Amino acid sequence: MIKRMIIMLIAVAIIIAAFGAYKMHAMKAGMAQMASSFSAPTVSTAKAEMQDWQPQLTAVGTLRAVNGADLSAEVAGIVESVSFDSGGDADKDAVLVHLRDADEVAQLHALQASANLTQITLDRDMKQLKSQAISQATVDTDSAALANAKAQVAAQQAIIDKKTIRAPFAGHLGIRQVDVGQYLQPGTTIVTLQQLDPIYVDFMLPEQSLSRLTVGQTVHMNSDAVEGQSFTGKITAINSKIDEATRNIGVRATIDNAEHKVLPGMFGSVTVDAGQTNRALTLPQTAIVFNTYGNVVYLVKQGEGKDGKAQTTVQQSVVTTGETRGDLVTILSGVQEGDEVVTSGQVKLRNDVPVVINNDNKPAADSNPKPQDQ
Repeated sequence: MIKRMIIMLIAVAIIIAAFGAYKMHAMKAGMAQMASSFSAPTVSTAKAEMQDWQPQLTAVGTLRAVNGADLSAEVAGIVESVSFDSGGDADKDAVLVHLRDADEVAQLHALQASANLTQITLDRDMKQLKSQAISQATVDTDSAALANAKAQVAAQQAIIDKKTIRAPFAGHLGIRQVDVGQYLQPGTTIVTLQQLDPIYVDFMLPEQSLSRLTVGQTVHMNSDAVEGQSFTGKITAINSKIDEATRNIGVRATIDNAEHKVLPGMFGSVTVDAGQTNRALTLPQTAIVFNTYGNVVYLVKQGEGKDGKAQTTVQQSVVTTGETRGDLVTILSGVQEGDEVVTSGQVKLRNDVPVVINNDNKPAADSNPKPQDQ
């Protein structure tokens, strides 16, 4: 019995050992398969470079004519003639519209005749006064009557002058809003007149920017209406108070617009050169992993793997960022010039993870990107 039990125990032990060896072999095969199926994440990279960096302030501005007005008549009347074409140019004091004024001119002639008679009467009184034929009171009365008559003539002439609408300044005319024979009420818009060269651009900046603003600073403006062209000008005025609602300061720049490519009412992207050009360390913005615990980048490190072969890995580095412009951001600390930094594919990365670098299609890194580049 004892011998049989020993033989049975030995057999069970052999079976257990064989099963354990089989399971161990299966686990090693599975781990080997997983290891063989693992592939290092593919990333793109860029090197931190020093660039000339012009400190700038950016804003969105609205274009406004140096002189602009919707022209209208001060007095009512019927349009007798129109002396301009829609979309044309007008010189200062050029006649644009003339209202019918025959009645007013006739009344002016009557008033002038009355004034002339009063002048004759006063001249006769002055001669008679020398011979004491009339009193001084009569002369004074006739003198006042002459002054009143002349005032009436001047008032009537002013009414007639208002029947002719002239350009108050040289500029570009808009679309005509009246026709010959139309009866105009006072204040009815006839045409808009805008002085287009130069042109103002008004914009707002945070109050913290006030110390960096001075009259005469260079301004660059781009408009979606004029693709590929930048307009240059200078700051000509800074508002004397801060807007209490927004805590912004109003700024006005004067822009050259000789070709009349931009018009009042448009908006434009404004950039103000604020300060001296300096050298700054820059990276593409896509290289920065922004989070609430600190901004980080992944630095590329070259070394050897466990098998002794060359291996590329990454290492996190906390960075301090500065101003941004286009696709670029300045780096104040955490990266040195020449460091190679991951610019895409950071989702799967952690410290010491092997990576494969492929820069065939890396993100753009332009300080002044164009919409078609995005």
